[in-house]
Amino acid sequence: MARLDRSWLGRIALYEWLRPFAVGLVHGLAGSVAVALMVLSIIREPIAALGYLLLFGLGTIAGMMLITLILSAPFVFTAVNLPKFNWRLRVASGLVSFVFGLVLVYGIGFAEGGLFTGAPTWEPH
Repeated sequence: MARLDRSWLGRIALYEWLRPFAVGLVHGLAGSVAVALMVLSIIREPIAALGYLLLFGLGTIAGMMLITLILSAPFVFTAVNLPKFNWRLRVASGLVSFVFGLVLVYGIGFAEGGLFTGAPTWEPH
């Protein structure tokens, strides 16, 4: 990716718009591809399956955009109007994210039957 950014493509405005869109699309679909494939397995008509994938993709994009808008709005608003509070908000957000990551690492890796224990077990929830 860094090589593409430094090439002539990196200077094209459309590339600057499409790159984050493509990254977001891949990440958005990666988390929910199991649901899409499960539903696709019961759709017999190829046109209906393609329509479902298109609708699913558009819904995923719209959902990700909405969540991003909701989560970023306080940061954008405070960056201009309340710069000191914006700094505190960014620090708090980073700390909450870090602690959440630690909780996930502990829960997945070290809690009862975690991946890093002597007898790892996994059950889907």
